[in-house]
Amino acid sequence: MKEKIVNENIKNALVSLGTSIAKWTDGMERIETLVPGLALFKRYEPTDPMGGMYEPGICIIAQGEKRVLLGNETYVYDADHYLITAVHLPTIAEVTSASKDKPYLGLRLKFDLQDLSQLMADSKLPPPRVQQSPRGIATGKVTLPLLSCFGRLIDLLEEEEDIPVLAPVITREITYRLLTGDQGKRLRQIAAVFSQGRQIAQTIDWIKSNYAEPIRIEDLAKQVNMSISTFHHHFKSITAMTPLQFQKNLRLNEARRLMLAEPTDAATVSFLVGYESPSQFNREYSRLFGAPPLRDIKKLREMPNEGMA
Repeated sequence: MKEKIVNENIKNALVSLGTSIAKWTDGMERIETLVPGLALFKRYEPTDPMGGMYEPGICIIAQGEKRVLLGNETYVYDADHYLITAVHLPTIAEVTSASKDKPYLGLRLKFDLQDLSQLMADSKLPPPRVQQSPRGIATGKVTLPLLSCFGRLIDLLEEEEDIPVLAPVITREITYRLLTGDQGKRLRQIAAVFSQGRQIAQTIDWIKSNYAEPIRIEDLAKQVNMSISTFHHHFKSITAMTPLQFQKNLRLNEARRLMLAEPTDAATVSFLVGYESPSQFNREYSRLFGAPPLRDIKKLREMPNEGMA
């Protein structure tokens, strides 16, 4: 009986959350709200697979379904399951369930590993003892307290003057519930200051800032005081790809962003993102995005604005 009541309350909370998302996205498919890190999304039909970067954060769907590919792995989330990412990850994502009658309604809230670490310290939440680096992405079960937090966070959009004071409080509660929830061990393992997961997260940030530069695995391993084999193992455990594959995905996603932002030929962009051969750039771009740069960018410009949540 108790479980039935809880499920009914979750269902009602999802309906309420969906109503709020639909309201704030009226006439739009994506909105970056005044709440720091919070974006809302609406889609009236399934989307094509889109490559892009998932940032550390949580994605929740009030209605619909989405599929995310990381390397050879697939993650599906819907109204019953959230998606969390603990590090920056290049992925391919697509909305798989959406219609005019039941549009896809979702949100994304970014978080920072430093904030998670501080909350772990403040709450005396220890990192898990297991030192095996977990995958930096996962799905978890949606709970009523989590939905309640997001409902209150979106409600703040009605009272903009309260956002600077109350949004950090609600966001902190959300991160606490994630740290103590079914994916809490994963987050704590990566966020813990001296964990190998945190060291890999720092390396990911470094590669992200220096994606156009040549990288040597020996140098990356030395930065975090790991042997080459240990570094390679933990990096692949978290990202599902090697450092060089990760860098390649970053380069290609950045090239796509640059070509979308302003008219630029593929050869010029290929050099800007670190490629020495435009022909190699074209081959790898086509392999990742399913079409050569010119055709892909033309198609994207004809599509509504896409988002990663």
